[in-house]
Amino acid sequence: MKESICITGCGVVSAIGVGRKASLESLLHARSGVGPVRYVEGWTPEFPVGEVPLSNAELAALCGAPADWPRTTLLSIVALQEALEQAGLADGSGMRLIGGTTVGGMDLTERVYPKYSPNHGCGASTDLAALYVGGFEDATTLSTACSSAANAFIFGANLIRTGQCERVVVGGSESLSLYHLNGFNSLMILDRQPCRPFDATRAGLNLGEGAAYLVLETAESARKRGVKPLAQLSGFGNACDAFHQTASSEDGEGAFLAMGKALAMAGLKPSDIDYVNAHGTGTPNNDSSESTALKRLFTEGVPPVSSTKAFTGHTTSASGSIEAVFCLLALQHGFLPPQLNWHTPDPSCVTPFTSALKQPVKHILSNAFGFGGNDSSLIFSAYE
Repeated sequence: MKESICITGCGVVSAIGVGRKASLESLLHARSGVGPVRYVEGWTPEFPVGEVPLSNAELAALCGAPADWPRTTLLSIVALQEALEQAGLADGSGMRLIGGTTVGGMDLTERVYPKYSPNHGCGASTDLAALYVGGFEDATTLSTACSSAANAFIFGANLIRTGQCERVVVGGSESLSLYHLNGFNSLMILDRQPCRPFDATRAGLNLGEGAAYLVLETAESARKRGVKPLAQLSGFGNACDAFHQTASSEDGEGAFLAMGKALAMAGLKPSDIDYVNAHGTGTPNNDSSESTALKRLFTEGVPPVSSTKAFTGHTTSASGSIEAVFCLLALQHGFLPPQLNWHTPDPSCVTPFTSALKQPVKHILSNAFGFGGNDSSLIFSAYE
């Protein structure tokens, strides 16, 4: 990557807590946020979820926004405010906001169906957040299912690399809704127990919700503003194997290509990666496919691997940015988040580690794979 792209601020909200501090404590102490549903009316309690432990009214009170806005937007604002504060920015002045979501304002439409809420669309959720925080020159929404937020990183980084921007805010947000939950249930990939990525007994995923946003800027921009970078986005890659509408290919071709592109951009060898934050959904198909791709890439031995979706549930479009914040916390605090709920090895899968590892961390590879084989990989590195 020609221009060093620094990360100077991040904010997060998920089932394991509101903000970086709460998230760090949960990761270090192996506390999962997956449990019975509380706020989605009409959803069956037999399927656990990773729900943010705040009602819409509580989220609105926390960030100051109207409670009748989409939950996706309320989550966005909470994360945006934290990210901008850490980066030393009062608002979005002079920047573009790039957010990923799929559900958007579906929760509002469900209340008035068969009519549609005027804030139903994916773009409306991002636009409202940008409007409320203020100052943003533009807002863009990407919707590529579970790779949406990771692709927001790629889009934002390319705006910086091509000189169109010196600073952007990227991330994603997703809220739970009946449509969302029933859609995944129709695919028969929801687990009635807490999910177990890479375990031989895995039976599917637990859906989750949350939001995370990060401030990306050039090293020169950070120096001019007198802020110390938290880390850098050293590489990224996207590939699409177009194997199936919802399933991953057996050889993990799209994942393999995306990870390889990210390594090549970062100028790293596979052996340089200290940790892989896997997509690791807990579905039989994804975990075996991703494992195959990892084994193809890391021919001399797969580095420590875990999936933090056992902490948060699968936050779908927001997962790439929520897990990016977790990766930054790992880089800053010298630890690797463990794999929860794993007990039984599967020969077709990698073997994750199950206790938090305290060790220096320099390079982390984070995966986010979407429906249709839209696969994205990001590499976060300690800032030097």
